[in-house]
Amino acid sequence: MPAIEQLPGRRVLQVAAPEPPSYRTPPHNLEAEQALLGAILINNDAFDRVSDFLQPAHFSEELHRRIYEVSAQLIRAGKLATVVTLKTFLGDIQLPGGIAVQAYLARLAAEATTIINAEDYGRTIHDLAVRRELIVIGEDIVNTAYDSPVDAPPRQQIEEAERKLYAVAETGRYDGGFERFSDALTVAIDMASSAYQRDGHLSGMATGLVDLDDKMGGLQKSDLIILAGRPGMGKTALATNIAFNIAKAYRYEVEPDGAHKTIDGGLIGFFSLEMSSEQLATRIIAEQSGVPSYKIRRGDINEDDFRRITDAARDMQNIPFFIDQSGGISIAQLTARARRLKRQRGLDVLVVDYIQLLSGSRARAENRVQELTEITTGLKALAKELNVPILALSQLSRQVESRDDKRPQLSDLRESGSIEQDADVVIFVYREEYYLRNREPREGTEEHIAWMSEMERAHGRAEAIIGKQRHGPTGMVQLAFEAEVTRFSNLAEEDKMPARM
Repeated sequence: MPAIEQLPGRRVLQVAAPEPPSYRTPPHNLEAEQALLGAILINNDAFDRVSDFLQPAHFSEELHRRIYEVSAQLIRAGKLATVVTLKTFLGDIQLPGGIAVQAYLARLAAEATTIINAEDYGRTIHDLAVRRELIVIGEDIVNTAYDSPVDAPPRQQIEEAERKLYAVAETGRYDGGFERFSDALTVAIDMASSAYQRDGHLSGMATGLVDLDDKMGGLQKSDLIILAGRPGMGKTALATNIAFNIAKAYRYEVEPDGAHKTIDGGLIGFFSLEMSSEQLATRIIAEQSGVPSYKIRRGDINEDDFRRITDAARDMQNIPFFIDQSGGISIAQLTARARRLKRQRGLDVLVVDYIQLLSGSRARAENRVQELTEITTGLKALAKELNVPILALSQLSRQVESRDDKRPQLSDLRESGSIEQDADVVIFVYREEYYLRNREPREGTEEHIAWMSEMERAHGRAEAIIGKQRHGPTGMVQLAFEAEVTRFSNLAEEDKMPARM
């Protein structure tokens, strides 16, 4: 390197030579690994204390991984895992210093005195493995951020990092297993007590549709609820009505730690994969104001309409209703965003409109049925993880149109195997008026007179058909439907009207 000439009256900056990089050893504990393996060799019961959460990959030393893996295979096959039996399967391993595998195994067994601490050793090994995995993820995040292509959005890397962290969090849990029945009883009694104190005496979250709530007991936590129907039946309208009713009824109390505990209603997360957030908001404004949405979009409103719209918008300003309008997202992205909303704002009900617009994370070569199985399984797992009901919309196959009675059935669900299997509740939306309108006979004929009679009977009515419910009856619920403002509401039956004077 050429020398730097010092200019008159100036000082030369001395640049310190960079220090050689220091390398840190990933966290591990060989003594804990040796102690656990020794305990297993002297008493195979030690394996049962750790097998629920400890895997061979959690050991930092390759030899220890092999010992644990072979021991697990022998014990699960009903055989003994001892120094003698393991030697047969590990004889090909060469240890440094000329030490024989049998001698190493014998030393592990000799230095282990008890299995009392086996579970503690296992947890130590497990936790250190999780820390090593976190280091790997951190390094990947840094390297990807440095070398990322210009056209790769940072949000994509964030979601991938969240997915990896969640995978570590799930595999990093060892708090599962059996629980006492008395603990489950306590939870059940608490739920019944909350239902008794809540408005409407529902165990779940009230939808605002009384007859539907009576049939279902509200939306239950951790349930996957499929709302299905043919195009034009009003699936999105019903889902929007239910979601808005819940958000509008939201009440909470502040707990000692500052957290908000939901008392009634709930916070809504709405994945609108088909419509934009503006279109969804327009629908809700139309429903609440009574001004048809097509008039709002065209600006065909008078002063009274505008006043009703602004009043409705003002009332809705602070409701806890959060919309994600991203189209074409995967089930992994949806899961990451739902977790983020739950963590940052809270979440009581998640709505997905609709599941056929989601994609799986697997290769494109696999067929759509397998992809949809991954999606519905992922939604059910997410409902259990977040402990919230998920209301997921689904399309129905065209075979409905080929029948005389067009009321949907479970077999009409597109790729129905996984949807029907994973769902806790399946609700079909059916409006006879929609089909009757398309079959209008020629005016002046007897058929037209009969058709008008049928239209009058079906006008403004819809059916919510509960085709499956794990914890309640199936059957049909009549609802009122106002097509102009896309609003479902309770149907005023004659026998429920107040007595006439």
